[in-house]
Amino acid sequence: MDLVVLQNWLDNISFAILFSTMLVYWVGAAFPNIPYLAALGTAGMAVANLSIAALLGSRWIEAGYFPLSNLYESLFFLVWGITAIHLVAENMSRSRLVGVATSPVAMAITAFAALTLPDTMQSAEPLVPALKSNWLMMHVSVMMLSYATLMVGALLAIAFLIVTRGQKIELTGSSFGTNSNRNGNYRLQRPQNPEPPTDSQPVGEPAFNSNNGYTTTAVLELATVQTTSTAPTQTAELLSPQRLNLAETLDNISYRIIGLGFPLLTVGIIAGAVWANEAWGSYWSWDPKETWALITWLVFAAYLHARITRGWQGRRPAILAATGFVVVWICYLGVNLLGKGLHSYGWFF
Repeated sequence: MDLVVLQNWLDNISFAILFSTMLVYWVGAAFPNIPYLAALGTAGMAVANLSIAALLGSRWIEAGYFPLSNLYESLFFLVWGITAIHLVAENMSRSRLVGVATSPVAMAITAFAALTLPDTMQSAEPLVPALKSNWLMMHVSVMMLSYATLMVGALLAIAFLIVTRGQKIELTGSSFGTNSNRNGNYRLQRPQNPEPPTDSQPVGEPAFNSNNGYTTTAVLELATVQTTSTAPTQTAELLSPQRLNLAETLDNISYRIIGLGFPLLTVGIIAGAVWANEAWGSYWSWDPKETWALITWLVFAAYLHARITRGWQGRRPAILAATGFVVVWICYLGVNLLGKGLHSYGWFF
């Protein structure tokens, strides 16, 4: 079979698998009691990952260089990275909600690359002189993996915001705590000026034992608080223990995935600076792509600084990570749509 025909089959198969996998995850989230859906979703993401790997491999054989020279190739490499990091995150969290968040993004990127881009942008072409370097694989692949990793971490943070919407979640301590002084405790904030609970009112229950060396307790505040003997009853909608446990898992896994993506982004930027010095005689030119890569680095550096140094956890850093999701897309694709620069070749301009 001709390699071009094989690639057309593989990109369409990848889209079909990811679309079906997305439906599996969504149905599983709506009807959690249906058996085998979680395993089926995981299998779908694994098969899609292998299909895209085969597509990129055939592309590499056909063109003779690492397949990261144009938008079509980089989009599929991005999806490959997202599906790979998804499998890591899902294995860490044991939650199907990871797939609910990541599968639509992976499917949409695949659809854009396979069904929207014109044939001229999908075909492999000879490299421009600036890309004929070993740094193409070293710099661009690391940057794309960092984008994929940060996107997955940010998507889990967005899922955390959705799960805890309308609630005031407090979480103190570190997700990486290893001793009694760094325990993390999720709880819902109390309503203002409530009466202390009576002896007959439950104040909490064990919620989740994590695998990173600490025990977390979710303290569920009372849904009904009697203010005075004559005052009306005030009712507050509270998260269930299961939902609170899910929120904690999403927050923790998001932190760990972003903690993996940030060093990759740092290494990718440094490798790009070295390559730029070889190609253009300058380590940093304040090109739009370079500027937004720095902005992306600063956003996620602020996220990690807030969590590690300032002890932020819960909704505030999740909002910062969600902002980082938008910034990554601007850095990866937006600057090529908005204006030309040193990184514009092989894309839209």
